[in-house]
Amino acid sequence: MPKLGQRLIAALLLLLSALPLAAAHAAGPPRAEVVASGLEHPWALAFIGNGKMLVSERPGRLRVIAADGKVGAPVDGLPAIEVTGQGGLLDVVADRDFARNRMIYFCYAEPAALGSGNSTAMASARLSDDARRLEKLTTIFRQTPKVSSRQHFGCRIVEADDGRLFLTLGDRGSRMADAQTLDNHHGKIVRIGKDGSVPADNPFVGRPGALPEIWSYGHRNGQGAALGPDGRLWMHEHGPQGGDEINRPEPGKNYGWPVITYGENYGGGTIGEGLTHKAGMEQPLHFWVPSIAPSGMAFVRSDRYGKSWRGSLLVGSLKVGYLARLEMDGSRVVREEKLLTGLRQRVRDVREGTDGAIYLLTDERNGQLLKLVAD
Repeated sequence: MPKLGQRLIAALLLLLSALPLAAAHAAGPPRAEVVASGLEHPWALAFIGNGKMLVSERPGRLRVIAADGKVGAPVDGLPAIEVTGQGGLLDVVADRDFARNRMIYFCYAEPAALGSGNSTAMASARLSDDARRLEKLTTIFRQTPKVSSRQHFGCRIVEADDGRLFLTLGDRGSRMADAQTLDNHHGKIVRIGKDGSVPADNPFVGRPGALPEIWSYGHRNGQGAALGPDGRLWMHEHGPQGGDEINRPEPGKNYGWPVITYGENYGGGTIGEGLTHKAGMEQPLHFWVPSIAPSGMAFVRSDRYGKSWRGSLLVGSLKVGYLARLEMDGSRVVREEKLLTGLRQRVRDVREGTDGAIYLLTDERNGQLLKLVAD
């Protein structure tokens, strides 16, 4: 055999012999690395520069976590918070210009000033230079009416590109029919300015009997929201027993709850009209049956975990305790990958950090801040 032919065969055999070794060293799915622990039912995290993060704990504490994972003492200056059932201190976000103004926004269960009842409220505040207290605290929104309920506070905040704030609001459980009327904030998404003002282009401004803060309605309990790569608001909401939904809320539109749903009553039985579709009511972009109880939501914008991850939508699961990675084709979910299925903890929040890494919070009595690490 000519020497050239022998050399080609030898090169081919060498390549084939290396294939199993390469496969054995192929990168697997990311694993979770513990950054901090000892957090009591943490609910949300926000990035404040220099590797530091703010974490809210549902029992009513806000803490700073240092870059080395050290958990700081509770930040002073929070307002009165009613810790009950699903309520307490919930979402927190840092202003897009935090490095200059040190402003944060957070939402929480606010007790009634007189008598019983509570509702979701949102406040703004400046985090002091030493990050030990809140200054210039202002309540910029209050959900009305207040009701006696331990459920469905919603409470995810998103800052839009124009600086306006979106806030998801739950139907409060026993008041689910309110989600279909515009004279209350139950089961709605609202849109306001950072000073609490109502934008003039909100869809119901000037409409008799409608609250002008409302952006969209017919929602059940939105516990995940994010600004998409398209610059638009995306959110997900809990279904009753099945029927968790991903929606992209548009101004003035009705998302159906509780008239239509892909879920059913706890213990069985239909809800509303027993339908999944109805004229004038929007369909979800994606839904889960059975329910995963979604919480937290983030789009992957970096290539830290490979180019195939870029543009994916990440959603945490409270019920099943995993992280869902949804591959997107525009607004359509084409594939779901279940990650961290052995975690066995409730995933409450999902965020992409300024370093491009994905961080998670687990909603446990001894909750953790986790970072996804690609081997």
